[in-house]
Amino acid sequence: MKTAIIVPARYASSRYPGKPLAELRLPDGSRKSLIRMSWEAACRVPGVDGVFVATDDDRIKDAAEGFGADVIMTDSACENGTARCADALARAGIAPEIVVNLQGDAPLTPPDFVSALIEVLRADPEVQVATPILKCDRAKYDGLIADRKNGLVGATTAVPDHHGDALYFSKEVIPWLPADVAASDDIPVFHHVGVYAYRPAALAAYQGWRVSQLEVLEGLEQLRFLANGMKVRCVEVAGQGRQFWELNNPGDVARIEAALEAG
Repeated sequence: MKTAIIVPARYASSRYPGKPLAELRLPDGSRKSLIRMSWEAACRVPGVDGVFVATDDDRIKDAAEGFGADVIMTDSACENGTARCADALARAGIAPEIVVNLQGDAPLTPPDFVSALIEVLRADPEVQVATPILKCDRAKYDGLIADRKNGLVGATTAVPDHHGDALYFSKEVIPWLPADVAASDDIPVFHHVGVYAYRPAALAAYQGWRVSQLEVLEGLEQLRFLANGMKVRCVEVAGQGRQFWELNNPGDVARIEAALEAG
C-alpha cells in the first residue's frame, strides 16, 4: 500500500458534540451525514490504495460501516486527528509510504487538493508533512473577519516562508493587515485547508512528542510539528471560485449547504 487516506472522526467534540453524524441537506433535497460526505470526498481522490474511517465511537463505527467504509477503531485518548491517524496506522498493521489525514469535518475538500499534497511528498523526499493553503479572496477574508468579530472560532490561517514552509498557523486572521491592504483586491492572507499528508516517520515522531503549549492555546494539532522543529510544507492550491468551510460550529452547516447548492 503506497498511499492511504484516513478520515479521523470523534463524537465528543467540545464545540459540536456528535458532529460526524450531523446530517447535511444536499441540492436534491436528500440528506447525508458529515462523516459519509467526508469519506466520499476521500474516495474521489485518484491513485489511493485504501480509505479508512478512524474512530473510537461505536455510533460512528456503525454509521460508517453502514455506508460501506472500512473502519479502524482507535484509542479514546487520541487528542486530535493526527494522533488518531498515527494510532490507526499502528492498529491496522498497514505500512503505506504516504498517509493522508482528510478530517471528518471537511466534506468540501476537492480531490485535487489531496493529490497536490501526495505529489509534493512523492517529488521531494525531504518533505515530511504537507498541507494545503488557499489565498483568500474578498468573500473568504470578510467571512473570517466577521467570524472573529462575532466571537466564532473556526477557520485557520497560515503564514508560509519564502520556501513554502509554515512559519505559523493560527485561529486568528494573520498576518495583521493595514487598512489599505485589507481593503485591496490582493489580500495576502492564506486560509489553511485542514488536510495533511505525512510520512509514517513523521506520525511516529508526533506520537513521541509531548503536547506543545502553542498547540493547546490555539487548538491546532499541526503546531506540535513546528514546536519540535519539523517543517510543514504549505502547498498553495487554486480555489477556482469554490468556498471551503469546515464544519467547526453548528452555524457552519448552512454555509456548507450553501456551497453544495452553488456547486
